[in-house]
Amino acid sequence: MNTLELTGLGPLYDALRRAGYTVIGPTVRDDAIVLAELDSIDHLPYGWGVRLAPGGYRLRRREDGAAFAHAAGPQSWKPFLHRPRVKLWEADRTGDGFEVQDHTPAPARLALLGVRPCDLRAIAIQDRVLTGGRHIDPSYAARRDGAFIVAVNCTEPGETCFCVSMGTGPQAGPGYDLALTELTGDNGPRYVVDVGTETGGLVMDDIQAGLAEPADVDRARAEVTAAADRMGREMPALDLRDLMAGSLEAERWDEVAERCLSCGNCTMVCPTCFCTRVTDTTDLTGDHAERWQLWDSCFDLDHSHLHGGDVRSSPKSRYRQWLTHKLGTWHDQFGSSGCVGCGRCIVWCPVGIDLTVEVAALNAETVQDGAG
Repeated sequence: MNTLELTGLGPLYDALRRAGYTVIGPTVRDDAIVLAELDSIDHLPYGWGVRLAPGGYRLRRREDGAAFAHAAGPQSWKPFLHRPRVKLWEADRTGDGFEVQDHTPAPARLALLGVRPCDLRAIAIQDRVLTGGRHIDPSYAARRDGAFIVAVNCTEPGETCFCVSMGTGPQAGPGYDLALTELTGDNGPRYVVDVGTETGGLVMDDIQAGLAEPADVDRARAEVTAAADRMGREMPALDLRDLMAGSLEAERWDEVAERCLSCGNCTMVCPTCFCTRVTDTTDLTGDHAERWQLWDSCFDLDHSHLHGGDVRSSPKSRYRQWLTHKLGTWHDQFGSSGCVGCGRCIVWCPVGIDLTVEVAALNAETVQDGAG
């Protein structure tokens, strides 16, 4: 299909609303660019960028009116598909027993506007985890099946981004309905649009979008290519699975444990972490009970609790579990890495632990031990 163009995002937003979608996208709130339902296309973060550092995030004003010239914020798209709290069932006491009411997830019709290539890959990973096996998460499936994805190719990588070294960007891979590349100019941003699905094509037909100028297509491709050379971080080019398996007793784990707060921020902001726990609650009368599925974290001491004690009782063991699973044993479970190079875990770690630095340090220690 030919590449199309948009001179503004208003027609796309209106077409999605006409198609019955709730549009979720980035907006400025509480000094950060967050994801939320958009009541108007004017609520996009036009003219805002970010400065990122280990343990640091700041908004900055841009000289242009770009809507998507910011790197990954504190949220991924995970909370909109893999909900933090899901009611599984509730029960009420009756005169001769109790009645249980299952909660069937209601189908959602979400349009995700502004999905970065790294987050697009993360959604594909969550699809594999939560719907790709024998046991399907019904809440996730109900929200994911009706989702319309508008990806945005990255032309402004952040200081903590490393998607290129993870093979997840800056060009959007498969899985989008539409993919935009934002071009800025004196008259405001405009967009080169690649159509990924028949559903995406129908939306563009509704807009009656014209063909993109060849010069704009060439510029869009060139700016995405140039972004690949401006990554703020790089994951060392190693066999990460073998490195994780061969460094379980490395002294570096003790060093990082001295800094790690076991707060779980990295797992909360990570777009692929999927762990949950199930909790039962009752009201004060004991006549009403509910079962909920809640997000959990491998940094939580109770996460590994078994009868008789906690399997991973130290911060060292919990950080090692997180990193070796994300980069190593995830391959054994799901056939890919669990890291997409978004850099959120670096930015939102209170003490600025950088997993790319930790991998390099583990490798250096392993090489040194091998040479010795």
